[in-house]
Amino acid sequence: MAGWNFAELWERIAAQRPDADAQVQGDRRISWGEFDRRADGLARFLLDRGATHQDKVAIYVHNCPEYLETSFACYKAGLVPVNTNYRYVEDELAYLWDNADAMAVVFHGTFADRVDAVRTRVPTVTTWLWVDDGSGPCPAWATPYEDAAATPTATSGSGSGGHTVAEWGRSGDDILMIYTGGTTGMPKGTMWRQDDLIRALCSTGNPVLGEECETAGYDAALEAIGANAAPGLLACPLMHGTGWFTANMYLTSGGSVVSLPSRHFDVEELLDVIEAEKVGALTIVGDAFAKPMVSALDAEPDRWDISSVVLITSSGVMWSESAKRGCSPITPACCWSTASARRRRSGWASRCPPATRPPAPPRLRWAPTPGWSPRTDATSSRARGRSGGWPSAATCHSATTRTRPSRPARSS
Repeated sequence: MAGWNFAELWERIAAQRPDADAQVQGDRRISWGEFDRRADGLARFLLDRGATHQDKVAIYVHNCPEYLETSFACYKAGLVPVNTNYRYVEDELAYLWDNADAMAVVFHGTFADRVDAVRTRVPTVTTWLWVDDGSGPCPAWATPYEDAAATPTATSGSGSGGHTVAEWGRSGDDILMIYTGGTTGMPKGTMWRQDDLIRALCSTGNPVLGEECETAGYDAALEAIGANAAPGLLACPLMHGTGWFTANMYLTSGGSVVSLPSRHFDVEELLDVIEAEKVGALTIVGDAFAKPMVSALDAEPDRWDISSVVLITSSGVMWSESAKRGCSPITPACCWSTASARRRRSGWASRCPPATRPPAPPRLRWAPTPGWSPRTDATSSRARGRSGGWPSAATCHSATTRTRPSRPARSS
């Protein structure tokens, strides 16, 4: 096996804590055991429909548990999950799915008419999976997602314990694809090896994942996971890299992914959910989220207890110093992490509130990480936070991860 693979990690976490929450959205609570079983069923369904190694599966839904279940199913079967912006219109959808060579599309019912309008333009798509969101009946040309997720897995091609494993197995060389929003023209796909992404993102909270998989091994990675990993809340869409990548990180830490029931940002709902679920990590997109949070908390300082939050991650747009200063008195022990992308290079820079972080080096706003190695493009274990759970406030100022530029290319 070449490198770390999400399916191998998540299946082991599910076996270790089957009754713990993996996903929470409103009244829906999906345990790790259920998450694992449903993804196995979906993976089996896709393979039975003729999916082959590294075939692409487009995910065209709002935030919901089915998004990450589909990702998990793809990881299990050696397929490639592909994000789809749910704000796209017909021409953009047809271009993206054709460009990705998608063989299947998972879509929310509310998009059925738009999907129907482009079906003849994407002949490579042979499987359409309809996710019921109460907007209408399943079209005759689609398969209900729930039927696919309930596919029995005890058939030829399933691995030990009923897990779905294709004949080509799993590998850290298996990829996922993230499509840009098209700000420089039509959307473009960037391919990430799972091993690269796991070592770049997930090793901050679990140093073992920064080592070679063949040397460290999955048992050591599981031992480094904290016994009570905190829930991580996504305030932003999973269809964006900010949400999707951090969701992968939260699950790989052995915790749960919490998402908001509403399809439009509601700051009061966000703060209610943080308090109710005792959220430990929060993912936002800059001032568009941070400033309403600060305003709401300033207006009603005694209404919400969000002291459980120890990490706020932002990417995509500016997260201003004034907004960070506004958050500081509210969450005094919280770590701030800013992710940026420039020239297709991703960089993570973290810092703690002024009261808790050590002094920054002269003339540097963000300190370069000690121990960063160009050979691995990952921070050494000495420079990362404590194993198991999120980085401590005392160490997060240097918990930076840098990654090798990904190669944008049309999928083969």
